[in-house]
Amino acid sequence: MPRTDWNPVLSHQLGAPYWVPLQEFVAEERRHHVVFPPDDQVFAALHLTPFESVKAVILGQDPYHGPGQAHGLCFSVPEGIDPPPSLRNVYTERESDLGLPRPAHGNLEAWARQGVLLLNTTLTVRSGRAGSHQGRGWETFTDEVIRAVAAKPDAVVFILWGAAARKKKAIIDQSRGGPHQVIQSAHPSPLSAHNGFFGSQPFSRTNEALRAAGREPIDWRVSGE
Repeated sequence: MPRTDWNPVLSHQLGAPYWVPLQEFVAEERRHHVVFPPDDQVFAALHLTPFESVKAVILGQDPYHGPGQAHGLCFSVPEGIDPPPSLRNVYTERESDLGLPRPAHGNLEAWARQGVLLLNTTLTVRSGRAGSHQGRGWETFTDEVIRAVAAKPDAVVFILWGAAARKKKAIIDQSRGGPHQVIQSAHPSPLSAHNGFFGSQPFSRTNEALRAAGREPIDWRVSGE
């Protein structure tokens, strides 16, 4: 766990029954296989987006499982790595929504530094094996992250792409007319993007919701634009 303002929010998880077995599992996987992202980037989303700063949440599922792709932020890849198909579709929708042309790289750190929590629900994966670290405890931890954000008094926009992310809507208690907004659609994967992701305008809708709540909107450009 990184030492950030997330620590007092999530420290109780370190003593939960699932935590030590989860860390032992990941360590054993690293001894015998290549695991992504690198160990020092597993909690990058929490490093780059302090709890106090969260204004929006984008939920992914697994980290990318190809060499050099995963760096701890959902949908994002380091500069110098070709954007994967889902991210290319995110950029296509961004262009349609905001008129911003596709950038030269896929690093979304600029979003994270503005308060967009780019959270995968599973934080590690074995190289070439999508889903290989699911069901080991990461989901319990990241559900607690979502609950903590949903308990904030300030308005947060939850951007839920695809069925797996939309299931997390149950954690975001809107029954009391709270300040949060949920924007949901199909996943940007090439398999589903044409079934409701394209045309969903998540970027402008997020900023409209933030402005309505008196919060600063997100500049959806990436570094170098």
